[in-house]
Amino acid sequence: MADYKSIKGTKIQNYTTDPDNPLTGQVWYNETDQVLKVSTGPLVNAWATSTPYPSERYGLAAAGSKTAAVTAGGWLTSNAFTFDGTSWSAIPSINTARRYLPGVGTQTAALIFGGGNPLPTAITESWNGSAWTEVNDLNTSRSGLAGAGTQTAALGFGGFTPPTSAAETESWNGTSWTEVNDLNTARRYLGGVGADNTSALAFGGQVPPITGATESWNGTSWTEVNDLNSTRYYIGGAGVQTDALAFGGTPPSSPVTGATESWNGTSWTEVNDLNIATTEAGSAGTSGTNAISIAGIEPVTAQLDRVEVWGTSGGNKTITSS
Repeated sequence: MADYKSIKGTKIQNYTTDPDNPLTGQVWYNETDQVLKVSTGPLVNAWATSTPYPSERYGLAAAGSKTAAVTAGGWLTSNAFTFDGTSWSAIPSINTARRYLPGVGTQTAALIFGGGNPLPTAITESWNGSAWTEVNDLNTSRSGLAGAGTQTAALGFGGFTPPTSAAETESWNGTSWTEVNDLNTARRYLGGVGADNTSALAFGGQVPPITGATESWNGTSWTEVNDLNSTRYYIGGAGVQTDALAFGGTPPSSPVTGATESWNGTSWTEVNDLNIATTEAGSAGTSGTNAISIAGIEPVTAQLDRVEVWGTSGGNKTITSS
């Protein structure tokens, strides 16, 4: 294979703008920006390992983005942390330790609800950036439910009310929960994303059996849309109704998967897997290109403290002296 030297020689080429289709490894000087650049290959979305979680944990709640997240709970703890994209910081603990609960909102304005302690609870807690406050409970106690929305406009759906899976959906207006129309398919340990309580996406889960069913919420009712390519439960999710990412979980054929799928508002497309197959992880993110997978379980080492973030690699990079 020809290298840069044999194609371009030893002289660095000057450009006023970056070349349209540089070869991987090609180096040039951008006269406009006055920097030396290199092509690190075509743009590719993939998972990258980030700073480990402060402890091995699974079934925790998470909200926010990959550079500004808040987490709470997990098996079986009340610990909570924030993440700035580089480091984790301990914050005040939640009032009730529990696992398998969703988190919605932002790093400084979040809501967590339901979960197991180990029995299902209806407890709802609100985070204002300084403290967790117990607010009005869900109408139905559930563990393994999914959530979407914000601190003041959220949706909680599905879950586990022993001995059966739940289809119940509840809408939060910032003060109280109201029962609205059920999911078409009752299930637990499903994924969920959404911008508020009027637009959400539910996917995967265990009925039983394990399902790849996907449903879209329009503020009034759920509509069945195209299924995931890989059926699984204990699945992670990030994004909104029209731009989402689903990752990890437990499929029918094995205890864990790293499969990742991208949703464009119509269908799911298989993309690059997690670096380590993970199930029961905490997950958050604002879009299909902004996601974080936090801790969880994998068969060899059991509980994990591993953190992975979804992003773009490749493209034109500035060469620096450091």
